[in-house]
Amino acid sequence: MVDATTSVGELRDRVRQFVHARDWESFHTPKDLAMAISIEASELLDLFLWRGAAGAKDLLPADRSAVAEELADIVIYGLSLANTLDLDLSDAVLSKLRVDEAKYPVDRFRGRAR
Repeated sequence: MVDATTSVGELRDRVRQFVHARDWESFHTPKDLAMAISIEASELLDLFLWRGAAGAKDLLPADRSAVAEELADIVIYGLSLANTLDLDLSDAVLSKLRVDEAKYPVDRFRGRAR
C-alpha cells in the first residue's frame, strides 16, 4: 500500500504542484476550498444513499472505485486548504486526536456510539 510509504508532506507537495501547474492558486480561497470539500463530501454520501448498513460494507468493485474517487477529492481539497492556510495538517490531526481522547475516554466510550 502506498499509504505506508507516502507522507502527508509529499501529498501536499504533489497537490501544490498540480494547482500551480494550472495557475489555480487565485481560485483556491479558503471559502471556495471549504465549499468544495462540502460538495465532494455530499457526493460521497450520495454513494451510500438507500443502502443498508451491511450493503455499505459489501461494495462492488465499481462502487469501491467511486468511493475512492470521492474520498480522494475530499482529501485533495483538504490538502489544498492546508497549503492555502499554511496549516500543519499532521499537527492538527494529532492535536485533535488528543482532544478527542480526553473527551471520549476508552473506559467510558468503548463500544458506544454516544
